Amino acid sequence: MNNLRLLLLPLAFVYGAAVWLRNIFFDLGLLPSRSFSVPVISVGNLSTGGTGKTPHVEYLVGMLDGHYKVAVLSRGYKRKTRGFLVANQNSTVNDLGDEPLQMHRKFPKILVAVDEKRRRGIRNILTLYPDINLIILDDAFQHRYVKPGLNLLLTEYYKPFFRNYLLPVGSLREPKSGARRADALIVTKTPEVFSPLDRQFFLKKLSSCQLNNIFFSYLNYGVMKPLTPNTPEEEPENIKSIFLLTGIANSVALEEELKTRCQELFMHKYPDHHQFVPTDINKLVKHFNSTISHCKIVLTTEKDAMRLQDEKLQNLLADIPVYYLPVQTGFHTKDMEKFHQMIMTFLRQFSENRL
Repeated sequence: MNNLRLLLLPLAFVYGAAVWLRNIFFDLGLLPSRSFSVPVISVGNLSTGGTGKTPHVEYLVGMLDGHYKVAVLSRGYKRKTRGFLVANQNSTVNDLGDEPLQMHRKFPKILVAVDEKRRRGIRNILTLYPDINLIILDDAFQHRYVKPGLNLLLTEYYKPFFRNYLLPVGSLREPKSGARRADALIVTKTPEVFSPLDRQFFLKKLSSCQLNNIFFSYLNYGVMKPLTPNTPEEEPENIKSIFLLTGIANSVALEEELKTRCQELFMHKYPDHHQFVPTDINKLVKHFNSTISHCKIVLTTEKDAMRLQDEKLQNLLADIPVYYLPVQTGFHTKDMEKFHQMIMTFLRQFSENRL
């Protein structure tokens, strides 16, 4: 820990004490936490971002859509609207935020809604769409006014919460002891080839959470897709240089993947949910055009692509090949079977208890 962070420790202590007291009030019932008549699955984390919540929400949607009438409810981080809003074909990133817009475009048949107050959002969904019988909350671990039936907590392989610190020293939104509220914990972004020794290390470190359900997932990157109209449909072969434009919380796993796909990786990194402006794009284009390479492309993430739809930005990128890289969550074989079993057991028991 550097000297600057040491100076921030008193602030972290005050922040942690306030969050701890808030959680105590919920635990004692002094602050109300409400459950609902339909099963609610929450996907969240202890940190401010970077654990891969959206791919895991998408995994659940893909797993359960067709068996249930699914709705996804998110806060809609950095949107320019407020209150309850349902995604439609005309929705933009300013209406919903990047992640809900991505979810809506990937799963246009399910209901995607945003509301900074999750309890109000759930009430509105159930009132306006009475056929909905399953709600998935995106990034709601700290939103304790809702009591989910199943609480899934994510932590990232490259930066697990047990190596992190409370804000503002680190990126934890609450003390590490908060992990005990989870019904299951998923270590995300593990290597696709995951060694038994690595697994045992994490299981030992997480033993203090007193959780029976711990799973390990990885990111499965797909084929590049064109982002701009003049970009060729097919992913180029023998790429030498990739210019990565991204505003995500943690790009380590993505960088490791791209190093296997090119010889040179040039980074244009911005903070999570960064709203790109022409200055950012001009800097990228200038760098791209001044670099000599027999095969070079600009690449961004699926989430970042939502924030690059602006006409001005598209025009600036019009003369260079720009792709985005889709990603899906995968579970290691034994974990996948156990995870599916846990989800289906929860849903079956919820249904039985409602009879």
